[in-house]
Amino acid sequence: MMVFEPGRIKTMRLPNRFVRSATYDGLSDASGAVTDRQIELISALAQGGVGLIVSAIMYVHPSGQVSAFMNSIADGADMGGLKKLVRAAHSGGAKIAVQLYHGGREARFVKTRKQLPLAPSVVADDPYYRGGYREMTADEIATVIDAFGQAAQRAREVGFDALQIHGAHGYLFSQFLSPFTNRRNDCWGGSLENRLRLHRDVFAAMRKQTGEDYPLLIKLGVEDGFEGGLSLAEGVKAAKMLAETGYDALEISSGVRGNAYEGTEYKTRIQKPARQGYFLTWAREIKKRVGVPVIAVGGFRSMGMMEGAIAKGEADFVSLCRPLIAEPDIINHWRRDPEKKPKCVSCNKCLEELHRGAPLRCVVLAGQE
Repeated sequence: MMVFEPGRIKTMRLPNRFVRSATYDGLSDASGAVTDRQIELISALAQGGVGLIVSAIMYVHPSGQVSAFMNSIADGADMGGLKKLVRAAHSGGAKIAVQLYHGGREARFVKTRKQLPLAPSVVADDPYYRGGYREMTADEIATVIDAFGQAAQRAREVGFDALQIHGAHGYLFSQFLSPFTNRRNDCWGGSLENRLRLHRDVFAAMRKQTGEDYPLLIKLGVEDGFEGGLSLAEGVKAAKMLAETGYDALEISSGVRGNAYEGTEYKTRIQKPARQGYFLTWAREIKKRVGVPVIAVGGFRSMGMMEGAIAKGEADFVSLCRPLIAEPDIINHWRRDPEKKPKCVSCNKCLEELHRGAPLRCVVLAGQE
């Protein structure tokens, strides 16, 4: 099967086409350092057959921190712990990319330091977001860009095989890209080119630190979850522009969130084939227009659909999140039995537990123990 054949992203050779999509785990310690439970999780995914593991989100600057138990790759990061994560992946035969993150207005944890979260603009009429935040200054944007560049240098130093920018799901990059959340009148707002300036300037800062051979990926939200936000037509143009900028692979997902859960990346009720692969049509359209690998994500539950996406050239890789929470070794199971149905029922109880401060786990399976 083609999904089990080796793949490549720039200089990174991968044993198969399965990607573990970045998944917040709530397992770091309170300083942002790596814990033994995180090392065990990465080891289980690698030994379970995942070709490329994308880490949990890691903040590059304190202003972007979204949770008290979130890994840091900012100044003062736990470099020794990050190296252990890399070794855990490599010892199981997988490659590992770090996902670099800034929450923008979603970075509510900064309020504990008596600061307001930052965003491109303050939108008073937003029906999908509640909470105080403020508009970033030009100097603050420059500081964040530099923080991404320095984090990229650390990522390469500790041995991550690649890095991925989180440019989806309503966090800082999505907020800049969406015309609904970005209402600036300066060089950071208005046209699509201006709303992508952060993405392009961060790329340049990272490339300067990592050199030309290091794979730089982005998870890109190409359509917002509500009317009046980023349209798919603009999202496709954005994907093409970022591929031309130099990003080495694009994981295609959704942008600023609308109503839960249908207006988000966390769609439920996807047991039926018609509900599976819900962002695949977007990946297919972008694959036609770019010359870099495309990673499809969103509700994949059957080997037939994943194999078809690769065989038909609709995507180069397929990315999974919730099924790997329930079964970190599901890739190996699929290799033995392609007809196996995953245990994940897409109930989102794992997400709801995370929001309440619990660490990542499959709540349904834990209740059966």
